[in-house]
Amino acid sequence: MILLFGPTGAGKSMQGQMLAVRMGWKWLSTGQMLRESTDPEVIEVLKKGELVSDELTYEVFDAAITEAKAKHYPKVIVDGFPRTKEQAEWLADHMQKSGERIELVVVLEVPEAEIMKRLEKRGRMEDNPETIARRMTIYRQKMYPVLGSFAEDGIKIIHMDGTGSAGEVHDRLYAEVTSEPTE
Repeated sequence: MILLFGPTGAGKSMQGQMLAVRMGWKWLSTGQMLRESTDPEVIEVLKKGELVSDELTYEVFDAAITEAKAKHYPKVIVDGFPRTKEQAEWLADHMQKSGERIELVVVLEVPEAEIMKRLEKRGRMEDNPETIARRMTIYRQKMYPVLGSFAEDGIKIIHMDGTGSAGEVHDRLYAEVTSEPTE
């Protein structure tokens, strides 16, 4: 399993999808699964820029992983999960129980000004300046403990430049995931 991190608008979804197509892997985005939800509570939470409850997120994630395994995908690229230290601990426990492991965590680094420009073009319901600012604050507060938890577990974490064209970023990401392990 490979985890993609970065603030909203960093390009996680695009890069995850491109890599999944290129490698024959399964791309999973909890954000996409939640945005496609017809549950009024989920829709309201997303409009406010809040995070969906852990319990609902675990259900969505577990179902998606089960489906990917059933379809025999060699690897899964996860975009947008875990978002809290508690979710990271749940994921570590879930992976241990299933006999799987997180091979790599990739953090796409993109300056905030660039993110604002990208999100203006995207035009999702939750992409207004106030909600974006709130999501950036939540990301910074929540992500550092998540990455710390992974580091404590000895999981390889790379911080990668997420600026440039989609192709340039993809080439950097591809080089990272196909490089030989240093162990």
